[in-house]
Amino acid sequence: MNFKIIAKDKNSKARVGIIATPHGEVETPAFMPVGSQGTVKALTHQQLIDLGVQILLSNTYHLFLRPGIEIIKKFGGLHSFISWKKPILTDSGGFQIYSLSPLAKVNEEGVSFNSHLDGAKIFLTPEKVIEIQIVFQSDIMMPLDYFLPYPSSFEALKEAVRITSLWAKRSKNYFNSKHVELQQLWGIVQGGTYWELRKKSVEDLLKLEMDGYAIGGLCLGEPKSLMFGIIEKCTSSLPENKPRYLMGAGYIEDILQAIELGIDIFDCVIPTRNARTGTLFTSKGRLVIKNAKYKDDPRPLDENCNCYTCRNFSRAYLRHLYERGEITSAILNTIHNLYFYLDIFKKIRQSIRLNSFKKFKNEVLNNLKESENL
Repeated sequence: MNFKIIAKDKNSKARVGIIATPHGEVETPAFMPVGSQGTVKALTHQQLIDLGVQILLSNTYHLFLRPGIEIIKKFGGLHSFISWKKPILTDSGGFQIYSLSPLAKVNEEGVSFNSHLDGAKIFLTPEKVIEIQIVFQSDIMMPLDYFLPYPSSFEALKEAVRITSLWAKRSKNYFNSKHVELQQLWGIVQGGTYWELRKKSVEDLLKLEMDGYAIGGLCLGEPKSLMFGIIEKCTSSLPENKPRYLMGAGYIEDILQAIELGIDIFDCVIPTRNARTGTLFTSKGRLVIKNAKYKDDPRPLDENCNCYTCRNFSRAYLRHLYERGEITSAILNTIHNLYFYLDIFKKIRQSIRLNSFKKFKNEVLNNLKESENL
């Protein structure tokens, strides 16, 4: 077994678990910073380790284009190439199909599109995507999947589910044929906001006995009530003894609700991207550092935060760095935002162990509403 549940909250579906990988264990609920190119923008790997990052997400599509599969193979895999000793999850490139649409052409065989770098024609099959990730030696790999923007018609989403299920089966068959023992292959549930389609997707994936299950194709602008309704039904239908991954969810409010419904792992660019554009997350809500009211503010970003940035620098100085376009601005802001996220996840795990998750969740949500006091 690659996943073990070690604590459950008695008042919700929240649980603490351990995902075992060749590069170490990941304690869940966990947040994965996005390092698409094998790096989290503005931070070194040592800074990530110091912040307590357990697992990194990298992008199969981007690394396939640059530096290319042969260079990474020469180094013996992605961990060696980027000098990261902890676990890595690589996503499949399915989001690139979504983001490149309508330029991407999808059929049963795979997806064809032109490289965003030089226009070169690229054709990816489910088998090719798994082959790439086997070379990468990703601890957790995701199969090629197909999802559509919200809103999309029932019939269009039905076809996307059919193709996703077909690709998942081909991915698993190829994975099995290579006798991969240490790497994990997770499945991705699709189907938009239609439970009938999500149910079919879940059933198709359960037949394949994946190592874990992701819920994809959400956080795309659909009403929150629909999103959480789908998550709740999916987690109730997915195996208790396998990890559950909500792809792309990044706001603390949504993460807390998803954990209550039984989600174990998350990824998103929100904390790091927002850091670079001057939006900081604090225990009292969001703070936009470029605002003029901070030009002579001596306080730290968050008086309740113990990160390097908050222990050493004022809002006035951080605003000065941002206004001048200094690289240090991105570094210090990213340190703070990631610390904030990882610290909340640490407290979430503790609250589940103490059967006080709902109380902790409500306290966090109430505090986040105080942003007008920042």
